Amino acid sequence: QVQLVESGGGLVQAGGSLRLSCAASGLPFSRYSMGWFRQAPGKERDLLAHITWTGASTYYTDSVKGRFTISRDNAKNTVYLQMNSLKPEDTAVYYCAADSIEGRRSFRRTDFGSWGQGTQVTVSS
Repeated sequence: QVQLVESGGGLVQAGGSLRLSCAASGLPFSRYSMGWFRQAPGKERDLLAHITWTGASTYYTDSVKGRFTISRDNAKNTVYLQMNSLKPEDTAVYYCAADSIEGRRSFRRTDFGSWGQGTQVTVSS
C-alpha cells in the first residue's frame, strides 16, 4: 500500500520561504516520477512541479518557475519542494503525488495514482 506523507506547510509572510517534504513508502520510489500539486479553494488541483524518477529532468509551471525548486533523495524515499519568494496567491493546500506507472514522464493529473493528504500553505500579505 502506497503512502505519501507531506510535511512542512504553515503560515509565512509574503517574500518568505518554506520547504515541503513528502515521504513515500510502499513503492519502489526510485522508479517513479513525482509531482507537487496545489489546490486553492474553489479551484482545480494543478501541477506545479514534476521530477522524473532519477531526478534528471524537472518541470515547473510558469507561475512558480524561478521561485520553486523540486528535488528528490531516492535514498530517503523523499521528494522536496523548496518555495522561495512566496506570494499571497501561493496560498493553497499542497499535495505530492506519485505517477501510477514506473518510468513514465507525464504531467496529466489523472496519471498520478497515489496522493498525499495535503499540507496547508498560507502566505500573508
